[in-house]
Amino acid sequence: MRAIVLVSFLVSSLQASHLQGEQTSAKRETRRGPCVRCCDPAEQPVSITSSRYIRMTSDSTYSVPKVRPTIDITILKGEKGEMGVKGISGPVGKAGEPGLRGYNGRKGQKGQLGPPGYSCKQYYVAFSVGRRKPLHSSDYYQHVTFDTEFVNLYKHFNMFTGKFFCYVSGIYFFNLNVHTWNYKETYLHLMKNDTQVAILYAQPSERSIMQSQSLMLDLLEGDEVWVRMFKRERENAIYSEESDVYITFNGHLIKPATE
Repeated sequence: MRAIVLVSFLVSSLQASHLQGEQTSAKRETRRGPCVRCCDPAEQPVSITSSRYIRMTSDSTYSVPKVRPTIDITILKGEKGEMGVKGISGPVGKAGEPGLRGYNGRKGQKGQLGPPGYSCKQYYVAFSVGRRKPLHSSDYYQHVTFDTEFVNLYKHFNMFTGKFFCYVSGIYFFNLNVHTWNYKETYLHLMKNDTQVAILYAQPSERSIMQSQSLMLDLLEGDEVWVRMFKRERENAIYSEESDVYITFNGHLIKPATE
């Protein structure tokens, strides 16, 4: 009887140890995970730390609280940049209504005395001069002067230089009269500054005659009008006498530029 009890105890002990071994091996297989190939990098075994994190996050008992990070924007703020290029101006807006009239300002101080004006300046100009002596050309150009003064209003004609000086701008009328010499050429230029503007000419002849030239000129202040004799191959001359005046030069203002 004792032998039967001992055999049955040994059998139950062996079964219990065999069952415990199977459970232990099952736990080890669960921990180790599935078998994978060593040559496949995409199927590497999961580490113990990763499997433990999976179990802890899946189980509500081991759930980890979620952490929301807070970023300080003042730390991320950079330095102040340089000023950009000025953009294109926009269209001009509509004109506004005129504002109210402002108050009258204070009366200013008295100004300084200005320069003196042309108190003697007159808008009347006229001259008439003559020559009593004959004249023969001795040079290529020869200035014709006058020795007799008939009219010289405000002395605008200079008897020493033989030139009329314009003090009043405007339209002027000029007239030149000469007497030719027998068998001699008469060739004169009516000049404005250094430019010839008209010619008085007479061919040589056995008879002497009176020759005349007239024109109008638009003069500015400072212009000069005068007469010169022009010599060519032939002898050039104008005739006059001490007792009679055969050569005259006249001019007067028709209309001033400013009235």
